[in-house]
Amino acid sequence: MARRASSNIHPGIIIGAVVAIALAVIAGKSLIGKKSSGFGDVAKLSVDELLENGNSLRGNEYVVEGQIDEKLQWTSDRGQLVSVKVDSPGGDEFVGIEIPPEFSKLNIDSKQKYAFRVKFKQGGIAVATGVNRL
Repeated sequence: MARRASSNIHPGIIIGAVVAIALAVIAGKSLIGKKSSGFGDVAKLSVDELLENGNSLRGNEYVVEGQIDEKLQWTSDRGQLVSVKVDSPGGDEFVGIEIPPEFSKLNIDSKQKYAFRVKFKQGGIAVATGVNRL
């Protein structure tokens, strides 16, 4: 009597497929995980320069990336003021950013990461001209 061949899938093929799927998921997360600010044409703010003399930055545009520490003030006609925790070589620093009323439709959440395109006005006050959530 002749033997019939087994139709079971070889265990090596199953293990190989599982490993390939796991590698694809890990590679996908590493490629998608980093989200850019979208303000590539603007220089990143040097917090040391801001702390040294914020008024010297007047009229210039920079990108500030960081986590919202807290919302300091909000009014519907003047916008809001937020404190942003920014990583710097000397440790974490906090930058106050005024968000004008034209961004009032954005839901700025505490403890979330954002990128702000800011322009400095008189006195070294940073005013947002663009906002992206990271």
